[in-house]
Amino acid sequence: MAQGVYPYFREITSKQGTEVDMGGHKVLMFGSNAYTGLTGDQRIIEKAKEALDKYGSGCAGSRFLNGTLDLHVQLEKEISEFIHKDDCLCFSTGFSVNQGVLAMVVGKGDYIICDDRDHASIVDGRRLSFARQLHYKHNDMEDLERVLQNLPEEGIKLIVVDGVFSMEGDLAKLPEIVELKHKYPNVAIMVDEAHGIGVFGDHGRGVCDHFGITDEIDLIMGTFSKSLASIGGFIASDKDTINYLRHACRTYIFSASNTPAATAAAMEALHILLKEPERIEKLWSVTKYALKRFREEGFEIGDTESPIIPLYVHDIEKTFKITALAFEAGVFINPVIPPACAPQDTLVRFALMATHTEEQVERGVQILKKIFKEQNII
Repeated sequence: MAQGVYPYFREITSKQGTEVDMGGHKVLMFGSNAYTGLTGDQRIIEKAKEALDKYGSGCAGSRFLNGTLDLHVQLEKEISEFIHKDDCLCFSTGFSVNQGVLAMVVGKGDYIICDDRDHASIVDGRRLSFARQLHYKHNDMEDLERVLQNLPEEGIKLIVVDGVFSMEGDLAKLPEIVELKHKYPNVAIMVDEAHGIGVFGDHGRGVCDHFGITDEIDLIMGTFSKSLASIGGFIASDKDTINYLRHACRTYIFSASNTPAATAAAMEALHILLKEPERIEKLWSVTKYALKRFREEGFEIGDTESPIIPLYVHDIEKTFKITALAFEAGVFINPVIPPACAPQDTLVRFALMATHTEEQVERGVQILKKIFKEQNII
């Protein structure tokens, strides 16, 4: 703050889009998770308004008691069909899905095994569980197997992993994880598809669908706050597991249900994804262009395979400075520092939407190239 490079809580005074207004300062938005570019879509806004008119502004209670609308039940049905799982539960936030589910599906005598770059919500969820907590080096299948080899046959071994890692943009090695599931007893898999839904797979069904292994994944979690242009989250699984969670998961039972407007918005975004597969094609077209241009200009972008492009800085102070200089020059990006990454791996996160143009990306690349060169990074 004292140095004038504080990068958080910057106020936006317009809709989320490829360009946003920030108190009269127009910036290119490359710091959003709205991969499908649907947050300002008028069709979604109209559906949210209709729900507001019909159901009011809130539900004044939890799903368990007075807070279940037919709208919630319909969204759960449609999400289940979309994900290709028997059933699902919708929560008020994605964070509360991981926090609540992990605390309930394993217990004493069981094991939770996490990738060491899993999202904070997974970390917090596992802390609430009575299961023993273990982890393996990021995407290191030999290390994961080492962990499994040292566990007794008894007890559930739940491997929990991000499908797309939210800061680095790389994918979990799900096919290899599935192989290990079949190699060792009592292994189950939970995948966080927060950054996979709307990006990978048939009509944006996620990374599990992308690899063709949805049937092998026991629990699939996703959010509405990214590609589905709303707020909330879900867990999808078999009917018995979902029925158990419906009556036992504390972050579901003891949280107020999602608002009618947010629920309707997520449902309409899902409908648009199904009707407009070309939206995901556009996302991948602009993503491939951006990846190509950053590599050509000498940026270090790691192993990303997604619209999340990490631009490595390897210096905490420079990471803050670059974020501030980019903002002044008209580019909104996010700094990534510990605990979101290791101290030596700081970066700025450049993320794309289906609605970005190649011209906007090129402007962003040129602005960042100038700044990175001035800071002696490239």
